[in-house]
Amino acid sequence: MILRRAVARNGRRLWIGTVLAGVYQGCAALVPILIGVIVDRAVGTGDVAELLVWVLALALLFLVLVVNYRFGARNLQRAIAEEGHRLRVEVAGRILDPRGLRTDRQAGDLLTVTGVDSDYTSYVLDHIPRIASAVVAVAVSAATLLLISWPLGLIVLIATPVVLGVLALTGPMISRRVAEQQERGGRATSLATDLVTGLRPLRGIGAQDAAADRYRTVSRDALGATLRAARTQNVYQGVSTGLSTLLAGGIAIAAGWFALTGRISVGQFITVIGSAQFLIEPFGILAVVPSWVAAARASADRVASVVQGGSVLPEGGPVPSGLGYDLRLSDVSYGPLKGLDLHVRPGEFVGVVAHRPADAEALVRLLAVPDAYDGDVLLGGVRLESVDRNRARGLLHVEPHRTDLFTGTLAGNIDLHGDGGERLTGVLRAAAADEVADLHPAGLEMPITERGSNLSGGQRQRVTLARALLAAPPLLVLHDPTTAVDAVTEQAVADGIRALRHAPGSADGGFATVVITSSPALLAAADRVVVIDAGAVTAEGAHADLSTRDETYQRTVLR
Repeated sequence: MILRRAVARNGRRLWIGTVLAGVYQGCAALVPILIGVIVDRAVGTGDVAELLVWVLALALLFLVLVVNYRFGARNLQRAIAEEGHRLRVEVAGRILDPRGLRTDRQAGDLLTVTGVDSDYTSYVLDHIPRIASAVVAVAVSAATLLLISWPLGLIVLIATPVVLGVLALTGPMISRRVAEQQERGGRATSLATDLVTGLRPLRGIGAQDAAADRYRTVSRDALGATLRAARTQNVYQGVSTGLSTLLAGGIAIAAGWFALTGRISVGQFITVIGSAQFLIEPFGILAVVPSWVAAARASADRVASVVQGGSVLPEGGPVPSGLGYDLRLSDVSYGPLKGLDLHVRPGEFVGVVAHRPADAEALVRLLAVPDAYDGDVLLGGVRLESVDRNRARGLLHVEPHRTDLFTGTLAGNIDLHGDGGERLTGVLRAAAADEVADLHPAGLEMPITERGSNLSGGQRQRVTLARALLAAPPLLVLHDPTTAVDAVTEQAVADGIRALRHAPGSADGGFATVVITSSPALLAAADRVVVIDAGAVTAEGAHADLSTRDETYQRTVLR
């Protein structure tokens, strides 16, 4: 389906390029014919005028060759480049779909599909004109040989489909080997991406050697698959090239015998030798068609698995124009959560303490992607998964504990749309991210390397918190936003969030904030604290009250 669609939506450029490529190969097949004519009609007779006429004809033929190649290649290369671009954008868009992509592929594998497989799929627009022009070249050469000597023509007409038929039997094996190579290569890329991302924590717990061993095993499997595919393709290439050369050589030997016995002229003999040499290339192209098709189909299948993959969430329907900002979870079961009840009212600042980290992770995942749960998760009285995802994300923003920064500048990572204006200053102060900018001579224009690797863990947390606060969602959920900062900075962040989103007359007044944390500073700034244990709410109240009457809460929070 993906390959057919690629052909359909590039039809104009593809077929113009294919026709021009066919004309190019047809003209190239005429070159040995003209040379043979020149030998018989001019060189053999010593006629200078005839020689000039035919040399001029040969020059015109080469002019047609050059023009056809230039414009044909231009159309085809543009079609290939545009189709590769379309596929990359389409795959990336599907991966980034707000409703989520239902797939088992990891991030690195999806990256491979977006780049390598999209390009390999677009190469079908190169394969079609090559195959068509090779067929034209063989047809013109076969017709020429038939006119010169019907036995020579029959050799081409009979031997070519026989050779191609034999070689085509290896197509399924090549497809399997190429698909295996691409699949295992994608896994290796995915694992490498994960390991590089988590390199600092791995070093912190001394697990870098175990991670390297794991990657070595996966990479070795990918190498084995690559070698098997390469071995199969190389054997195929060697056999196909050998058969093509033998076929061309057989034609040349037969022509030599016919010339010695006087059945063909010297010029015709030169034409046959030239055509036999010329046929090696189109024979070789037709011989490797199964390998090309196998690679294109394998990549197209991987692209289709993403593009046509199902969505995690249903398509959102119409929602009431006055959709509120309150969030209610009623008798929710999801992973480790069992019968969870939680209500966040507009304007509230709610702290959530989860004694088990798995409960906190599950709550964050559920609010980010409300799928496969029991109970009710309501946003303004409407089931969260039924709200249009763009609208839902505008109302409810979930900032996970582990988030990413991008290559660029500090300002570019915080103010994504470049329209923060005066509000940006307040947001930086609230997240204590102004200190990060002050430490660099370039200030907000300081460069940020890939994934923010030139920042400390605490600096990254403050930058991503500033980005979330600048978005100003009516309901903001933060998961452990201050685990890597010192106590003084943590208190400044708690005060900053309170002042920005919940102080009387603040810019974000009336907005709700949920902080899932065990930070005493953040919990003290909250209006109330909800305690979750064993997947359900076990206590609720002000931080000060819980700190004095709940021993489990004390052990979890006070430090």
